[in-house]
Amino acid sequence: MLLGFNIDHIAVLREARMVNDPDVLEATLLSANFCDQITLHIREDRRHTQEFDLENLIKFCKIPINLECSSNEEMIKIALKYKPNRVTIVPEKREELTTEGGLNLENDRLKTSIKMLQNENIEVSLFINPNLKDVEMSKELGVEMIELHTGHFANLYNAFFSNISKTPYKVLDMDRKVLELSLREELARLEFCAKKGANLGLKIAAGHGLNYKNTKELLFIKEICELNIGQSIVARAVFVGLERALLEMRTLLNESGYQHR
Repeated sequence: MLLGFNIDHIAVLREARMVNDPDVLEATLLSANFCDQITLHIREDRRHTQEFDLENLIKFCKIPINLECSSNEEMIKIALKYKPNRVTIVPEKREELTTEGGLNLENDRLKTSIKMLQNENIEVSLFINPNLKDVEMSKELGVEMIELHTGHFANLYNAFFSNISKTPYKVLDMDRKVLELSLREELARLEFCAKKGANLGLKIAAGHGLNYKNTKELLFIKEICELNIGQSIVARAVFVGLERALLEMRTLLNESGYQHR
């Protein structure tokens, strides 16, 4: 299974003090030895990764760059200017802490954005909720790839297998039996959508909220060829360093039998 390292959380540390440290490019060049692509999300409010980061990464990084952005006209213009290997179109709300769900695919602007990107030979992926309708609509929109939103799965897993429900950060408050059933159902939903998408000829990625614990549950879904992971790797790097944090995740993903290229 391929690993896309989301570099945004390096930029979060930089922007916390509005200085040039840690250097996103330095982190990227180190990371390129241990992952298959670099993912970054330039948000409309520029809260972490900046346009100059994208420019530097495309200029100096030896592995593919996956730009996450909204279908906002300004963001598509940025994508067309720098031409990353892939653009993953994601939903975006100014007030959200992080991406909260999949795209609304019933959007004329989305169709236009996809066509503009594909005309410049940029691969397009759509960040979608794991449901049959969105998988089928993605195929109809003509994209090459989908990324299944694993945020709800991650929240369920965390609630069931950790003490987060006893902390100020709890998201779900459910009976444990209901929680366990919901977790199984969400995992089955992800597997079903991955299989359906693959049968339709789509490449399948997954991401959001994945970490060193819950990722192992997705390794059995053979149709998923790529995971995009960021915050948990950077959090682990605080204790063991970025190189070791990436190697640990790389080793975990290699257990799926899909080796690092």
